[in-house]
Amino acid sequence: MSAVTDTVPSLAPAGSGGIGQSIRDSLVVAKRNLIRMSRIPEMVIFGLIQPIMFVVLFTYVFGGSINIPGAPPGNAQAYREFLMAGIFAQTVTFATAGAGAGIADDMHKGLIDRFRSLPMARGAVLTGRTLADLVQTALTLVVLAVVALLVGWRTHENLAKVLAGFALLLLLGYAFSWIGALIGLSVRTPEAATSGGLIWLFPLTFISNAFVPVKGMPSFLQHVAEWNPFSATVAAARQLFGNTIAGQPKSLTGAWPMEQPVLASIIWSVLIIVVFRTLAVRKYRSATA
Repeated sequence: MSAVTDTVPSLAPAGSGGIGQSIRDSLVVAKRNLIRMSRIPEMVIFGLIQPIMFVVLFTYVFGGSINIPGAPPGNAQAYREFLMAGIFAQTVTFATAGAGAGIADDMHKGLIDRFRSLPMARGAVLTGRTLADLVQTALTLVVLAVVALLVGWRTHENLAKVLAGFALLLLLGYAFSWIGALIGLSVRTPEAATSGGLIWLFPLTFISNAFVPVKGMPSFLQHVAEWNPFSATVAAARQLFGNTIAGQPKSLTGAWPMEQPVLASIIWSVLIIVVFRTLAVRKYRSATA
């Protein structure tokens, strides 16, 4: 008599190819997400509508009534140049909600479980998703920059500095996408991820130097705004675009991020990536264990 032994298939182990395999797996996942985005063009279109509306509304509705320190009262052109770095920064950070919703949707539909059955690096799923979101954000910035030029925004530095300004904006957007990834892994539905990804962004972006000068805020809010990582990137972008006004003080409270905004922006963004990528990957492993 011979015994028949049933073999229960187990999940494939994670790949062990080190950094090289992690990079390859991340790029494969990023390609998958980019293909998916290209098949749903309304995702990109709707992502463009809000920032374009902000540009038009702030430029033509509020632009003539907001005075920029160091510029003549009611100077709409000065406000346009002051405003655009803030709109660019808001656009890249608001992509956080989309990143969180996308990951929550993949979790809800069971796609993450299918990824688990493959011999791939665990962090590649999240890295690939954030890289795809970064590409989409870069395309959005290109379109938004064209719109800004049409309404009168101008830069006053060389091309290398202007590109460096956009690079800092994208670095901030990539850093915040890891916050979105953590939120997406921590909620049960894509709708909750969207709400959770936006509710904290509004105070972060409006208690800053993005849309109005910090000078008009109460004293305690000036401190909050000038130590806000969002403000550091906005100030750095203005400096690299040449959109600052000569003689205007960089900081009202002596905050170091406003005195050295480029360096502060890099430090803030790298710190956010390190902290929230670590937390997101740990959450991913526990959520799919």
